[in-house]
Amino acid sequence: MKNKIIITVAILVSIAALSRLALPTALHKAGLHPDYNGPRYDITAGKKALIIGSNHAILNAPGKTDGDATGVAISEMTHPYYSFLDAGMQVDVASINGGDIPVDPMSLKFFIISEHDERYLKDPTLQAKMRNSLAIGNVDISQYDIIFIAGGWGAAYDLGYSPVLANKISEAYYADHQPIIAGVCHGVLGLINAKDRDGQLLIAGRRMTGVTDKQIKELGVAITPMHPETELKKAGAQFEAKTAFRDFFATHVVIDDEKRFVTGQNQNSGLEAAHKVLMLLAQNRHNDKK
Repeated sequence: MKNKIIITVAILVSIAALSRLALPTALHKAGLHPDYNGPRYDITAGKKALIIGSNHAILNAPGKTDGDATGVAISEMTHPYYSFLDAGMQVDVASINGGDIPVDPMSLKFFIISEHDERYLKDPTLQAKMRNSLAIGNVDISQYDIIFIAGGWGAAYDLGYSPVLANKISEAYYADHQPIIAGVCHGVLGLINAKDRDGQLLIAGRRMTGVTDKQIKELGVAITPMHPETELKKAGAQFEAKTAFRDFFATHVVIDDEKRFVTGQNQNSGLEAAHKVLMLLAQNRHNDKK
């Protein structure tokens, strides 16, 4: 009897171990965090990127102060950060208020975490930048060639409500060196209130993407105060997206016709979006040399 128990436990432990190894692979094959196999670009030294995240840490319903921990979906920070860093750029990190950018703990679960996220866990430099992020109001936005806004559920609570961020996006758009402006997932909410010189919404009429209402419904997180698909459409953007049996496994990246904005649909789109930004920056550099 004792031996049978030992054998049974051993079998169960083995099944659990195999499941733990198999689940991340299965999710990856289903569409989670797809690999990027396109061209890569080395950027001239001296170019700078700014990644902006949320300070909001609680997934709370309107009028409530308690809820599950949330924040930035870590891959939406790490995928652009390491893509830009490895391309030779200086990368700074900012947030609405400055200080800590919380990480959604769910995005670090073993079945979701990406290799870029694992790099972050061993990188005290990026960890320090996220604990001590720059306040966006104190940032000289004209110093950056890329402005990339990360998402996650926390972004639904502060990015779209910040007039300071909206003004910084407008300022970046009209800068002489024409930086590339990007956002992924809920990060695109940071674009919805930016205005042009005539006082009209800057993204009106532009092709863009962000988290779909379908994905939000499927994940059961409709309590957040802003939903990207809804808000982009309200701002006049031409919304487009891909779908899947669950939109959590879909991915899509859009470059607007002017080639000034790059937007990614969700947590799967940050890596490709970052490389598309680098592509545009490299093309701009090439055109400047002509």
